[in-house]
Amino acid sequence: MTAFARQQQHTEWGTLSWELRSVNHRYLEISLRLPEELRALEGAVREHTGTHVARGKLDCNLRLQTDAATAAASGLHINRALAETLTRACREVEGLLEHPAPLNVLDILRWPGVVETPLVNQEQLAAHALALLDLALAELVATREREGARLETLIVERCQTMQARVAEVRKQLPYIHARMRVKLTERVIELKAGFDPARMEQEMLLLLQKIDVDEELARLEAHLDEVLRVLAAKAPAGRRLDFLMQELNREANTLGSKAADVATARAAIDLKVLIEQVREQIQNIE
Repeated sequence: MTAFARQQQHTEWGTLSWELRSVNHRYLEISLRLPEELRALEGAVREHTGTHVARGKLDCNLRLQTDAATAAASGLHINRALAETLTRACREVEGLLEHPAPLNVLDILRWPGVVETPLVNQEQLAAHALALLDLALAELVATREREGARLETLIVERCQTMQARVAEVRKQLPYIHARMRVKLTERVIELKAGFDPARMEQEMLLLLQKIDVDEELARLEAHLDEVLRVLAAKAPAGRRLDFLMQELNREANTLGSKAADVATARAAIDLKVLIEQVREQIQNIE
């Protein structure tokens, strides 16, 4: 499901902030971006995320930003020995040049190791990051649950409409069979062909068996009941619902191919349209 969550926390080493973005995906795919100080957290982050989210493409971005207050509190520590060594080296190089550029202090400060970074307590920082991740995941899940509730209402409505269409077809079956019998009998009489009534009845039964859709209707009813049961269970069911949509679509296709009248054919088309609408929404469900 599509969702977004953001949580941040101030620590003595700077401000931690998590941004989580979730979009539709058949499986769980986690993309991580972590600061260098917390690269070792990747495994723990994936484990934490997997306990909250089972499906979707999830982008997890963690930032550690040192603000002015944190920098002032920690102070600016210069590696004096290294700075002096660099300065002497620069003076020696200047003696080899005819018109050397003046020595730039900022270039010295930018040299790796000249400005010493305050030591970070990796364990405490990691603990803060994981606790903050749990808050962000809880916010993300809450957003997904709200969207899921809206999708559930839509899917239930579509399923109830499908149940009504199936019930209409089932109610019309005796009349469809009776009309078929009358039409075939009239057709034989029009041809003025001699026929054996017993043989005629046998052929009629064979034809009715070919166009009988009672089994397809029963399976459609069973699958729709299962969809509603799965939705009511309030558990992760995206893949199961996806499978049920495939089965419903198969039965609707068979119903359409066996249709002996226009009304049944239209009902099969209506079912396929509704099934496709539900299938599109199910791709968003965990």
